[in-house]
Amino acid sequence: MNRKIKKLLTNQGGNYIFPFFWQHGEEEAVLREYMKVIDESNIKAVCVESRPHPDFCGPKWWADMDVILDEARKRGMKVWILDDSHFPTGYANGAMAEQPDELCRQSVSCRTYRCSGGETLCIGKEELFHPDPFQPTQIESYIGEKEPRHFDDDRLLRLFAVPFAAQGDSGLGSAKSLAEKSIDLSGNITENGISWKVPEGIWKVYALHISRNLGYHRSYINMMDSASCRVLIDAVYEPHYAHYGEEFGKTIAGFFSDEPELGNGHLYATDVVFGKDMDFPWSTPLEDALKEALGVDYGIKLALLWEEDADPEEKAGIRYAYMDAITRLVKKSFSEQLGSWCREHGAEYIGHLIEDNNMHARTGSSLGHYFRGLSGQDMSGIDDIGGQVLPQGEDLNYDDGVFSKRIGEFYHYMLGKLGSSSAAIEPLKKGNSMCEIFGAYGWSEGVRLEKYLVDHFLVRGINHYVPHAFSPMAFPDPDCPPHFYAHGNNPQYRHFGCLMAYTNRVCELIAHGRHVAEIAVLYHGEGEWTGKCMFSHKPAHLLADAQMDYDLISQDVFADRDGYKTVLEKGVLRVNTQEYRVLIVPYMEYVTQAFARAAGELEVMGIPVFFLEGYPAGLCDCADKEEEKKLLAGMHGCRLVETEQLIPALKKLDFADISIQPADDRLRYYHYEQEDGSAVYLFVNEGTEGYRGRIAIGDPRRCYLYHAWENCLERADYDGSVLTVEVEPLKSLIAVFDKEGLTQEEADAWICRPVKADGEKLVFAGEWERSICRSIDYPDFKDGRKITLPDRLAEEKPEFSGFVRYENEFILSKEQMAEGGRIVLAVTDAWEGVELFVNKNSAGIQIAPPFLYDITGLCREGENEIVIEVATTLEREMAKVPDPIRPKPEPAALSGITGEVRLYYDLTMG
Repeated sequence: MNRKIKKLLTNQGGNYIFPFFWQHGEEEAVLREYMKVIDESNIKAVCVESRPHPDFCGPKWWADMDVILDEARKRGMKVWILDDSHFPTGYANGAMAEQPDELCRQSVSCRTYRCSGGETLCIGKEELFHPDPFQPTQIESYIGEKEPRHFDDDRLLRLFAVPFAAQGDSGLGSAKSLAEKSIDLSGNITENGISWKVPEGIWKVYALHISRNLGYHRSYINMMDSASCRVLIDAVYEPHYAHYGEEFGKTIAGFFSDEPELGNGHLYATDVVFGKDMDFPWSTPLEDALKEALGVDYGIKLALLWEEDADPEEKAGIRYAYMDAITRLVKKSFSEQLGSWCREHGAEYIGHLIEDNNMHARTGSSLGHYFRGLSGQDMSGIDDIGGQVLPQGEDLNYDDGVFSKRIGEFYHYMLGKLGSSSAAIEPLKKGNSMCEIFGAYGWSEGVRLEKYLVDHFLVRGINHYVPHAFSPMAFPDPDCPPHFYAHGNNPQYRHFGCLMAYTNRVCELIAHGRHVAEIAVLYHGEGEWTGKCMFSHKPAHLLADAQMDYDLISQDVFADRDGYKTVLEKGVLRVNTQEYRVLIVPYMEYVTQAFARAAGELEVMGIPVFFLEGYPAGLCDCADKEEEKKLLAGMHGCRLVETEQLIPALKKLDFADISIQPADDRLRYYHYEQEDGSAVYLFVNEGTEGYRGRIAIGDPRRCYLYHAWENCLERADYDGSVLTVEVEPLKSLIAVFDKEGLTQEEADAWICRPVKADGEKLVFAGEWERSICRSIDYPDFKDGRKITLPDRLAEEKPEFSGFVRYENEFILSKEQMAEGGRIVLAVTDAWEGVELFVNKNSAGIQIAPPFLYDITGLCREGENEIVIEVATTLEREMAKVPDPIRPKPEPAALSGITGEVRLYYDLTMG
């Protein structure tokens, strides 16, 4: 038997969950209570977050941490620490307020003037030496810095003029570079500003400024400066080590960075791309890197970050050089510095950056490059917060401003895969990935949606989770619900605990091994920096819907082959532990020379490279035009396909790990090989209808099924080639392939019969008796009355949230008991969590319809008492509590049993 399956069946699996445990300075008794309820939720770790704590890294914080660590030791739990006094990481607990100017954030901006021959351009001193003042948005005025620090070191980086092309030509375009066409105007500057008599023609004047007075977080560290990033270590990491050094690597697991940012532009803006009228990140180390990369005219060339009307190849080269320098500095100064400190002190370093709507490859609220931004971490990281991943949300798109923009294709086909791919291809991460999950969906989110979300990320390979959140603040805490316990006010607390047990079991099966994906898709980050590009989630969408699994890889795997353990062999591209047989390249106008060289090599080695919609027009980092010409020719030897023809082209070459019949574009799978020579295939149905079909796998190993919710096995209908399956929506199925299979003893102990709603229908004794109670009053049920099903409780009591109890009876004759038939109770639908009691014995908790229970062993001859308790969400009760940020929609959650309850007696399954 698979070793991990055996561990799970005997309840010896590991912990892969560490929820946010928010700290506001609560009393000791509350902290101890919450450690207890988290532990009793089948969770053996926490991530402590100041939200904000009134005395972070002060005496009260250390007193609270003493309590939390004491409870953790007693309970065998681990503690992670969010690494700042509030998110996003980078505030350094306020330490930047005392740091010298040179360690603070900087931006570069560009102002332009258009003028004609014969005119005199006059720019006053104040305007000449300073950028346009920062104008906060509405959201920045509400939650941003109220009195931002002012700096006196604004400077003019370059002032120059460029002639427009002759009449009839387009703008600034010509064979010459921008630097060659420019006139330096610095010699015209006086103490009063500048007065320049414009020569004949039409001219554009560029004034580039360096300033620390732009951006919404001026009191944060500069992610591109090692000394500045060290301030965070000294302000937060070192004090924790000074207090608890003996616990590092033991009770204290490590630190968590939450949404670190470069911080230019506006808060949470997503259109942070070149060609926009905005500032971009700057630092002294960046300036040094750009001088080396671009030469003495770097200040002039940087105007192409804003200028669109210029030579595309020159723009691509300048923009790549800038972003390459930024993201390498972030990698070295921030991510790798913090990660190295943690590992040197016996701890680990984890977290995530903002990925939303493709921000992962941009500056502003993110770090410019997903893989480089997290390079120093011991796990890859992503997050999913309110409204991002949604059932049937694959093609749901909207753009209604900050917090209300959604690219459905990104969230469903790229977000999860960013995390699992980084974990797979980066040696430091050892296959470990993390998702911060559930936060800010509101009180309408319950265990049904949470089950969908967990399965969504599990089947995309994420194997650690940070549920958001356990808040010990007095109920109701308006901060980004739901809160899983809420001082006993959340009716679904125990149901959530069952979901966490399920999550840990599945994570155990997709950790410490190797994900199998035949296909690599090139990450679009560098392509977006440099020109026109297709987002990676375009081909990913097609692949996933056709059950062709994939990883996302960046061009760095070819530039840093030693770091990624990249090897090109006959028919196989190896990156770390991964083995790919084909590479898909979404259209990119420009690519790096390292990638271009590798593309030609791959095709020669028998590894097909598919370029979608067109070959690259050029290279973004190659000054040698002859070399560029040769490498472009090599890429033209690869395959060119239209996007809609990608799947047929791959099928012709047999690049599919599995195939299904009938087709279904919402059946997802994940193939994972384990260290003991066995494998698991995880199947999840993200559609609205049950899937019944045949899956061609062709694995010679013996197969059986594992049900992670029930923690039991089932015999598989597998003929050595094809697996016949049934997968309901909101349910998962795990097929285990094992060389040895099961012994008879193991089969007798762990094989369970599938529960089906078949056979003779039994009748209940009478009408259903319904009663209700709030969660905090459980089990003091009141307001009893007779009802018929389906129940219309939500209409009858529109403000009620809590538990709904349904009671009835049925009779089993002596003959029926003697015949030994199987008795199944089915609840066709209920909102949301269901627990069934038969003769006062619990038959277990379920959270996804249909709710099927084999109750044979709990029944007796004669009268049998049935009690069904349904736990609602808190949405209806919380609808009357104002939201401090946005208006609440009318509650839409249903309540109680909204389907039917049926009893079946089946002799054939006895």
